[in-house]
Amino acid sequence: MIPTASVRTPRWERRKESRPAELLAAALDIFVERGFAATRLEEVATRAGVSKGTLYLYFESKEELFKAVVRETIVPLIQDFRRDIESSGASGPELLPRFFGEWWRHFGSTRLAGIAKLIVAEAGNFPELARFFHAEVILPNDALLCAIVERGIARGEFAPIDVKAAIPIWMAPLVLKAISAHSLDAICDHDELIDADRFLRAHTGFVMSALRPSPQVPKRPQKKHSR
Repeated sequence: MIPTASVRTPRWERRKESRPAELLAAALDIFVERGFAATRLEEVATRAGVSKGTLYLYFESKEELFKAVVRETIVPLIQDFRRDIESSGASGPELLPRFFGEWWRHFGSTRLAGIAKLIVAEAGNFPELARFFHAEVILPNDALLCAIVERGIARGEFAPIDVKAAIPIWMAPLVLKAISAHSLDAICDHDELIDADRFLRAHTGFVMSALRPSPQVPKRPQKKHSR
């Protein structure tokens, strides 16, 4: 018998196994560069080094390819962070800045933010994709942030607020900053740009100020009136 350690997977089989990942990487690049409407499957296949027919073996349509990109790149980030938060004993004031920092590091500062720009720009023409992104990305992301804040409120670490109303207020500046990185920043003078670290410090500071519990005012002892 041939020892197991000497058995090697043929190169063509390894190549076949890697094709979905290569197609998704090529698709992400082209979706971000051109938007959804202008992306052509032929171009995705060419960039991945396969034929268009091979692409159809894995993805039935451009819509399914886009959904696969989101499910394989963005959705796992949210799921991983949720598991980390749920198993963490850290306080709300520790977890909240971490949430904003991780969101920016893994999404806002990467090419994945270009998907958010795509959705904002093309939601009107492709409402099904916008609904998909809302269900798969926006709602779970907001639910995670909501869970951090509600846990902090329950522990007395944060002041009681209307959490569901606050979440979109807090996320909107982050999303806009991420979208700007793929649009306006390219035409702005460097001196006009606020770097990400400075932006995150300011944003986190505003949020933490809004959540700061009011100091407890000790009750004055009531005076006894003599008759």
